[in-house]
Amino acid sequence: MTDREGTFKLCIFGDGGVGKTTLVNRYLTKVFDESIKMTIGADFYVKDLEIEGKKVVIRIWDFGGEQRFKVLLPSFAKGADGGIFMYDITRYTSVKNIDDWLSIFEKSAQDKQINIPIVMVGGKLDLQEKRSVATEDAVELSEKHNLQGYHECSSKTGENVEEIFISITKKIMESIKLI
Repeated sequence: MTDREGTFKLCIFGDGGVGKTTLVNRYLTKVFDESIKMTIGADFYVKDLEIEGKKVVIRIWDFGGEQRFKVLLPSFAKGADGGIFMYDITRYTSVKNIDDWLSIFEKSAQDKQINIPIVMVGGKLDLQEKRSVATEDAVELSEKHNLQGYHECSSKTGENVEEIFISITKKIMESIKLI
């Protein structure tokens, strides 16, 4: 892609097993892969986009959510332009750790003069019957932390997957006055 308007670093973080890697893979390949293994450290992906007539690239950093990898998040978050905090709507414990995840990410990423946009995503919407986190509670938590949006999605069905990445990319572009 030539004549790019910008390249942005987007970090996706949250507890292990919430669906971060399947979300990224569904977005990039349009395929749901149940056999995806746990992320060790972080994985890195690149996607070209055109938003409101501007050609941009997002570099997606998929961060391993296991406790033992949390010490790595500060170095991976440096220079981030945006973030996605993801949890599993069927596992209440995965949303309980939002304070910890956000404090690590924000402290590490805040080397710029702007507030870095972060959205909250509840994954595994296809398992609605096993839901343990009410949408209203998650929205309230998102607002309490001044996040720039809340989404629910299913990597299995593809519901809302594309919208999440377009939304956060637009918020990044707005934060740097590109749109």
